Amino acid sequence: MFTAILLDKNDDGTTAARLTGIDDAQLPLDGDVTVRIDYSTVNYKDALAITGKAPVVRSWPMVPGIDGAGEVIASSHPDWKAGDAFILNGWGVGETHWGCLSQRARLQGSWLIPRPPGMSARTAMAIGTAGYTAMLCAMALQEQGVDRSSGDILVTGASGGVGSIAIAILAGWGYRVVASTGKLAEADYLKSLGAAEVIDRAALSAPGKPLQKERWAGVVDAVGSHTLANAAAQTRYGGTVTACGLAQGMDFPASVAPFILRGVRLIGIDSVMAPLPKRVAAWERLANELDPGKLATITREVGLAQAITLAPELLAGTLHGRLVVDTHA
Repeated sequence: MFTAILLDKNDDGTTAARLTGIDDAQLPLDGDVTVRIDYSTVNYKDALAITGKAPVVRSWPMVPGIDGAGEVIASSHPDWKAGDAFILNGWGVGETHWGCLSQRARLQGSWLIPRPPGMSARTAMAIGTAGYTAMLCAMALQEQGVDRSSGDILVTGASGGVGSIAIAILAGWGYRVVASTGKLAEADYLKSLGAAEVIDRAALSAPGKPLQKERWAGVVDAVGSHTLANAAAQTRYGGTVTACGLAQGMDFPASVAPFILRGVRLIGIDSVMAPLPKRVAAWERLANELDPGKLATITREVGLAQAITLAPELLAGTLHGRLVVDTHA
């Protein structure tokens, strides 16, 4: 027996989340690697699943948790053996396949990547999908030729997991980062991560003109909707906008003007189905280039039961940084 968060659908269609014991025999059969989950995390998508605020879960009952780190217990996959340290992000885990807010999981070996040498399971989950996505955004800016001399980089949703780690990464690389947040009281926190300037999200969140004063050489946007549209409208000629989130909304009320008149590039960042080489490259850079001291200031450790109670707060935007879940606490 092991402990996990289990989601069920009530008769009225709402979601019931509970901490419960599960037998190994109940683990999904469509997996070739059985793992011990030492640490997981609560991402925005996990909070949506736990609260039922969006139809994230596609199969019931469901163990949520799109991220996990620990060790392999048993494997019939050729690339994995008992004792191997791994990281899991995405692949529909916690949506269509039982996830990692649990002490054990059965997964496809092709979904796992080796944990970089020297990186603990806890550190991996302090980074999690949020930090891995932030690194994919930062790498995309570099790939598009946005360097330190290009100009300011805007990071929206700056107090969240993606935003916080994006600031730490980009500032660590020497970029001048401007953080957009609805929590101006946390300006000192954002500056401690490396933000050179903090602006109120209200400056970006309302409908705006198709083309605005050029300001940003690059953008990391985790918000979507009007914020993404305004960020694109303010991006300099030849600049790059990376889009990875929808905290404000899935809509994109913009025009083609920034793209055809200023040559702005809009790059979509997907972390869920990203191919293995890109994942490995991102995690290797996270292991080597993310300041562990800054990561520590972002991180709060909780247990499985607290993951349930804190999910609504994460959705409400009253938390900052990352929630790391010790599955054995």
